[in-house]
Amino acid sequence: MAAGRAIVIAAGKVSAEAQLNESKTASAIWDALPIDATGETWGDEIYFDIGLAVGPESPRDVVEVGDLGYWPPGHAFCVFFGPTPLSRGAEIRPASPVNLVGRVVGDAKVFKRVSAGTRVTLRRAP
Repeated sequence: MAAGRAIVIAAGKVSAEAQLNESKTASAIWDALPIDATGETWGDEIYFDIGLAVGPESPRDVVEVGDLGYWPPGHAFCVFFGPTPLSRGAEIRPASPVNLVGRVVGDAKVFKRVSAGTRVTLRRAP
């Protein structure tokens, strides 16, 4: 992970630190911070349009708990913390492949307490 690319994801009363990786997509997100949006949920995933149009970059169709992704079709930042409606068994499967852009530091399952329509902010960590 990129040292110095720590971010805070705040959604309602839930907040978590995360690290963005070295990908071009993560760099575009870093450069666009802070981002404020309305979160949507899809199973155990929060996603929101961040206004960036970035193409596929080594897209993944299965991710892990705590992974952060960028979903090219929806111009959306995604926080994965459990199965989605497309998951089979314990896997975590996005709606379509995502670019991995980082990971939550600590327990991503705190985002289970966030409901659709919650304001989500991405900002650089102090």
